[in-house]
Amino acid sequence: GAAASMKLRDGPSACPSLWRSLPCPPAELRLDLVLSSGQTFRWWESSPGAWTGVLGERVWTLRQERDRLWYTVYGEEQDGHPDGAETDQILRDYFQLDVGLPALYRAWGAADPLFRKMANDFPGVRVLRQDPVECLLSFICTSNNHISRITAMIERLCQAFGHCLCCLDARPIHAFPSLSALAGADTEARLRALGFGYRAKFVSGTARAIVEGLGAEGLRQLRTVPYAEAKRELCALPGVGTKVADCVCLMALDKAEAVPVDTHVWRIARQRYGAVLGGRSLTPRAHQEIGDFFRGLWGPRAGWAQAVLFCADLRKGQELAGSQDQARRSQERDSHGCC
Repeated sequence: GAAASMKLRDGPSACPSLWRSLPCPPAELRLDLVLSSGQTFRWWESSPGAWTGVLGERVWTLRQERDRLWYTVYGEEQDGHPDGAETDQILRDYFQLDVGLPALYRAWGAADPLFRKMANDFPGVRVLRQDPVECLLSFICTSNNHISRITAMIERLCQAFGHCLCCLDARPIHAFPSLSALAGADTEARLRALGFGYRAKFVSGTARAIVEGLGAEGLRQLRTVPYAEAKRELCALPGVGTKVADCVCLMALDKAEAVPVDTHVWRIARQRYGAVLGGRSLTPRAHQEIGDFFRGLWGPRAGWAQAVLFCADLRKGQELAGSQDQARRSQERDSHGCC
């Protein structure tokens, strides 16, 4: 049937019965930093301090107030109240709230004075645990691209191939497309018409390769295999290079040690850390050496530490983007999504 039409909700004060909350201090999570720094492209700030997006085929609005994370799920009040224990667990899993962040920040800061200096202004940056299919297909779209453009592309992808979950203030909200929806023969042509350029072939090709190979469940099962093996499997897919594979390993496959490396991260490794790494270009071997360098410095959750620095860099770049040169540099810096 037609998707339900609803009003956006701003926060728990207007209609408290539609909201639930979890204990979550800002040192553990800052929504504004985590949801807008290129890990995920499906959340937007729907009103000041409120973040609306799609997670697991549901539409949510999240808000932080002091030491609590408040949330509401749309469209479930018709079928009785959603099971609070279930939705609590979905958020705990997505934000990996069982991983204590302040202790990690202290350890990274003790090992790395540069981290300590940068991270002070950016508490609560953690790595999301995303659906592997959505994460993989989204990051294929990040190559030679920047966050605002990637976000618009993913939105068009969902509108064209995903089913409508509901309308919020007359804005239709779509689920991320299923693999089968993207594996059709005409997908590449349709994506080209949506402005995906050369990425159209990779998105449709990877969707088809997974349908014909691992399957969505096999992709998810890569969470249980060692990092090197998961990365090898991903790199065999169309349009998936080392950097995209590392992003997916880190953000969807539980490989906290994966460090996505782009030219910006490579430059930081050489300039700020004086690391003597790789030759003159960013080869897979240079990727490996830079990853090993940061794993040696930050330990088994090196990818998490890198996410903090990436976010800090992105924010500082946005603040500085006054002059043309800095605008260009921040655009370049913005050109990943942690990769």
